[in-house]
Amino acid sequence: MSDLPREAELAEILAALGNPIRLQIVARLVGRRAYVSQLAREMDASRPLLHMHLQRLEAAGLVVATPGLTDEGRAMKFYEAAPFSFLISPPAISAVLEVVDHSATATKIEE
Repeated sequence: MSDLPREAELAEILAALGNPIRLQIVARLVGRRAYVSQLAREMDASRPLLHMHLQRLEAAGLVVATPGLTDEGRAMKFYEAAPFSFLISPPAISAVLEVVDHSATATKIEE
């Protein structure tokens, strides 16, 4: 991910971070890695719900998944926060809205 994401990337990042559960996940993964069941226990949430949110964060480039072994030797997919930084400014938000509006219009036309 670049320091200045393109408008579509920024829109995806903002959408991914616009959910309180996903914000919590990113915060819990700072400086450590965890698998879905660990996060589910810590956050008192279902594994399917957390898996869905982790997929969204991974698609936005905000978390990274890697295979690994638990302390018991079980193979799991571990997630950790990806390093990211981006600048949000009024012109960037304006450009994001143009992309979102254009995508919404294109979807309506296709229907």
